[in-house]
Amino acid sequence: MNFKENLQNEPIFELIARSAAEINVDAYVIGGYVRDLILNRPNKDIDVVCVGSGIELAEKVAKNLEKNDATANVYVSFFKNFGTAQIKSGDIEIEFVGARRESYRHDSRKPLVEDGTLEDDQNRRDFTINALGISLNIKNYGELIDPFGGVEDIKRKLIRTPLEPEITFSDDPLRMMRAVRFASQLGFDIDGKTFDAIAAMKDRISIVSQERITDELNKIVLSKTPSYGFKLLFYTGLLQIIFPEFCELQGVETQDGKGHKDNFYHTLQVLDNVAVKSNDLWLRWAAILHDIAKPATKRFHPKIGWSFHGHEELGGKMTPTIFRKLKLPLDGKMRMVKKLVRLHLRPIALAKESITDSALRRLLFEAGEDLEYLMILCRADITSKDPNKVRKYLANFDKVEEMLVELEEKDKLRNFQPVITGEIIMEVFDLKPSKEVGTIKLALREAVLEGIIPNEFEPSLDYVLKEGEKLNLKPVKSIEEIRPLLSIEE
Repeated sequence: MNFKENLQNEPIFELIARSAAEINVDAYVIGGYVRDLILNRPNKDIDVVCVGSGIELAEKVAKNLEKNDATANVYVSFFKNFGTAQIKSGDIEIEFVGARRESYRHDSRKPLVEDGTLEDDQNRRDFTINALGISLNIKNYGELIDPFGGVEDIKRKLIRTPLEPEITFSDDPLRMMRAVRFASQLGFDIDGKTFDAIAAMKDRISIVSQERITDELNKIVLSKTPSYGFKLLFYTGLLQIIFPEFCELQGVETQDGKGHKDNFYHTLQVLDNVAVKSNDLWLRWAAILHDIAKPATKRFHPKIGWSFHGHEELGGKMTPTIFRKLKLPLDGKMRMVKKLVRLHLRPIALAKESITDSALRRLLFEAGEDLEYLMILCRADITSKDPNKVRKYLANFDKVEEMLVELEEKDKLRNFQPVITGEIIMEVFDLKPSKEVGTIKLALREAVLEGIIPNEFEPSLDYVLKEGEKLNLKPVKSIEEIRPLLSIEE
């Protein structure tokens, strides 16, 4: 099998081949780029292995790129401790490394590295589909090098290790996560022998850093059907080690003939439903965590059966702890997930009962800019097997969304802030930050949300003055003196 014609689509390959010949080394493009070329998937990340110095080859390629085009903006990164270099040219990233042989100690992922042959380098690859190489040498330019049957495994849609899986996973336990990740991304099966080795060696994952585990987990979350990856993690036993809180959702308890749904599989269905609508990683994490507190809030009542009261509030409180443990960001992304988990039942409640403007205002206020994501999550949460019930709930959601749009257009409450701020309240009454200021701010916000007053300057100021009077506060500034403060705040 020869890919000479395919390589012509990227002129960089001919330049790499010429550069390798000039310094008298053999070079090969290897790994994911070759795999994706066969799968007809776009890939701008190119790994080049040479039998010699990868850094020297990268330097030669960079010089030739600049020689061909004096205006070329070629950036080379050197990682001399690892013997690698990276070139960015346009939207392409090329990593150069010398062929190497690796050996591992049992208690470490850090290999002992020696110079090696192309065969040594392919032996150390994680899976047969990633051990494919294409020659960039003049004598056999474009020829496929497939020592482990990777092309056949691509045809069979199979993830398989090139060596005995126990050797591959013992050397680098992160490869167990990568097996699941590739299966989930590509829709492949994991070879039986490889699967059994993961299940047997799952505890080895404990020597891998949390950051690298979470990186693979996020790629599974972002795959087309993420539930497939999560099921593989669960059936191999990896999920129980890396995310035990999620596994606690699994199972159905029955008492007095009454059972509840399996919240593990329900959550995976919600995740898949969200994945159909959005590629946003953090919305997908909200789907994963939306029912995370159900095991902790599960109660049985003889008359009504099982309940999970307050699981949304507790789930919101659990979110920062889980993010911290998984080394996920603790910034606005986490706060969005926490908010969506806490609010995910609110639109469902509105869809079931008569809807008041006050309740809609509060939802607009609390959801803010994440309202669309909240509604996607709520719709995804309808996983009933009864199609009539699903249609009824979705129709009610349509009604809620229509009313939210109308109210937002009228009241402008999205990301609402009262026109009169705490700073203005302090100026009006000559106060320092205090309990009184907070009391007046809260009363003003509630009045706007309840529809008692519009969120406009004069009605709001009248309300603030009345609330101040209740606290025996007297204004020290007139309306004319206060109005300029409003423009300063804006």
